[in-house]
Amino acid sequence: MTDAAAVPVRRFWQGLGLPGIIDVHTHFMPKNVLDKVWAYFDSVEPLVGIEWPITYREDEDERLALIRDFGVRAFTSMVYPHKPGMAAWLNEWAAGFAARTPDCLHTATFFPEPGVEEYVGVALDGGARVFKSHVQVGAYDPGDALLDPVWGMLAEAGTPIVIHCGSGPAPGKHTGPEPVARLLARHPRLRLVVAHMGLPEYADFLGLAERYAGVHLDTTMAFTDFSEAHWPFPPEERGRLGALGDRVLFGSDFPNIPYGYEHALEALTRLDQDDDWLRGVCYGNAARLFGL
Repeated sequence: MTDAAAVPVRRFWQGLGLPGIIDVHTHFMPKNVLDKVWAYFDSVEPLVGIEWPITYREDEDERLALIRDFGVRAFTSMVYPHKPGMAAWLNEWAAGFAARTPDCLHTATFFPEPGVEEYVGVALDGGARVFKSHVQVGAYDPGDALLDPVWGMLAEAGTPIVIHCGSGPAPGKHTGPEPVARLLARHPRLRLVVAHMGLPEYADFLGLAERYAGVHLDTTMAFTDFSEAHWPFPPEERGRLGALGDRVLFGSDFPNIPYGYEHALEALTRLDQDDDWLRGVCYGNAARLFGL
């Protein structure tokens, strides 16, 4: 039986004639880690001035059942470390999760630390299909010399990296377009997926996508009422957004979102783009990028 929350989501993709949705930005993590992430969002208001209630605070099995009920055909388990010594065991957990969850794209991560090249190699050899780099939470420069061989490996493998590098919801020491521009100048073949459309530096990250063929952007939280109230997407950039339609991918941030899943999809319909653009964003572009 379809959950009532899934009905508007299914109606959305069925109306576009799609077989479902591919969501490139979802979070499945070890319970103790996810509990800490939720605790962060529960207390984030003094830091960013925004209340952030978690809409889908169910256990893992319930969240998996719900995202499948939505009609999401493939998704990710975005894990990320905030200190040394975390990434390798997060990768081990994510490999196990992918092994028991065939509709999850095997996800991995990294941190600038001794040994990073080795455990990234292990993840690639083990079938990792997407990596997560969280410049904001990790508080590291993507140009750190310890990561240079890792970026080279990922560029050579053609493996996409979802990178949170924009300065929202709160700027970090190494967020913004400049560190990523320097990274791409050194590794121009990287397949970077800029999370949250690079919010709030949308125009700058659109520019990087225009310059580098491997740069994509995910829609995670962008365009929603929540984000528009604080970090609005400039209406004058909608033409560039349309022109880059083959490199824009749907992401939701499920389950860590302060609104219903269907709103992330409905928000895409307010951008003056056509149904072909929507079909590419919600399914076709990710299917091509990940060979699904």
